Amino acid sequence: MQSGLAPPEGPHLTLENLRARAVRDREAALLRLDIHGERFDVSLSGSMNGDALAAVIPLDEMTPDRLTALGRFWSAATGRAVPPDPRMTPQRLRRARQMLRAIDARETGATYRTIAQFLFPQHENDAASWVGSAIRETTIRLARDGMKLVHGGYRALLRRPRRER
Repeated sequence: MQSGLAPPEGPHLTLENLRARAVRDREAALLRLDIHGERFDVSLSGSMNGDALAAVIPLDEMTPDRLTALGRFWSAATGRAVPPDPRMTPQRLRRARQMLRAIDARETGATYRTIAQFLFPQHENDAASWVGSAIRETTIRLARDGMKLVHGGYRALLRRPRRER
């Protein structure tokens, strides 16, 4: 039985490997990488001349997201297929766009009904049914949630959807 960990077999991911793929700031502590169409920002610290790189993951509420990002980075850096980013599903991306469109329209003075006509052109928005309309409620929520994004809530886009427990 060994008392310590044996070094991993095969080649290591090194700083030189990353710098060869850096888009800019090759000498800085931050590398912007474009690997097989995936973009990664890597922050470097410590002495790494020829040594295998290590990742430091803080243990907090963001740990699952960081582990997913690290897995995607490892796949890209080692030439494997990169799994899709689970943070921005097509539905979340579509809703974020709608929220920003709703906020832009509200900032120019558009009414919720006018916004709904542009966001949901396939739905009738007549005056008689507008007050109790599900489209009205959806439009109001899009504008409300869009304001949250604008006032710092955009950071939530960087997290995977979670069920509150």
